[in-house]
Amino acid sequence: MTVALHPNERAALRRRRAPDPWRLWREAAVIAAPITLVLAALIAATLAWSGAFALGGGTPPQTRTAGSPTQSSPGSGTTGTAALPAEPAGRLMPASAAATGVTPAAPFSLRSASALDRARATECLTAALYYEAVSEPDDGLRAVAQVVLNRVRHPAFPASVCGVVYQGVERGQGGCQFSFACDGATTRVPVRSGWARAARVAAAALGGYVYAPVGLATHYHTYAVTPAWNRTLVMTDVVGAHFFHRWKGFWGTAAAFHQRYAGSEPALGPAPRLATPVIALNHPVAVAPLTPAAIPATQVQPAFRDSGTPLKPQPAPAPAPESQILERWKNSGKPLR
Repeated sequence: MTVALHPNERAALRRRRAPDPWRLWREAAVIAAPITLVLAALIAATLAWSGAFALGGGTPPQTRTAGSPTQSSPGSGTTGTAALPAEPAGRLMPASAAATGVTPAAPFSLRSASALDRARATECLTAALYYEAVSEPDDGLRAVAQVVLNRVRHPAFPASVCGVVYQGVERGQGGCQFSFACDGATTRVPVRSGWARAARVAAAALGGYVYAPVGLATHYHTYAVTPAWNRTLVMTDVVGAHFFHRWKGFWGTAAAFHQRYAGSEPALGPAPRLATPVIALNHPVAVAPLTPAAIPATQVQPAFRDSGTPLKPQPAPAPAPESQILERWKNSGKPLR
């Protein structure tokens, strides 16, 4: 017996028998969805740990065991950290300590320094600005200068400009607070225009100019690195390629910056890096010997004035003539004893 199907039923039957080209894709998507979510979670966790997700790239942070001091040498593009002194007993936390605003630093002064110490401070600060931020705009230089001067006033750091800039050079490679002082950057001869620009910014900062946007920042690092200490600090500003930070709690407040300027600058410099000269000659150079004509006559005693002139060649002595004295008379001219 044949049963006639309604046209709609025949159409539905044809659709069920026809192959579905998207069925395999849908089944694959259902299977792959959980795997994709798990991989995405792992990648996001890895990026968040390394800091690359937050800063757009960088290196994994330095590991530090619990309870160890926050003192470590900086990597390229970052300042180092310093162990904090104990907080003064009985000192009350200022009400502004919990505020999220930025407190500008007080103007710096070199009034107590001698002319020699002023020159040393200017040279040390200029070197720090040049080798750390010469590629930055003027605000980038001003921000780095403010960090240096903030450190001079903080009891965790030396009380002089040169002492802050070259802190740790006595420990050699890996001990400097500012990476340029240990990584050999100072072996590059400065560009005259860049050095002059850094010197102008340094002189202004030492003369009392305050770069307020970074506030009381004592640390900075470039966007290319992620030091471990940046998680324990408070970011105050981003200027050019640098991120600036201050300490949390009392040591990051204006009341903590009470250290007095020492008034004298130590004669410090970068750590030695190269055993060979910076500029090597590709070919030997002839050196002319020193001649008497190159020495002033007043510096040579008259008895020796002509002693440095070349000797004229002398003819070889003639051979002695053969003796004509008879053998028995050869010793007759000797004196009597």
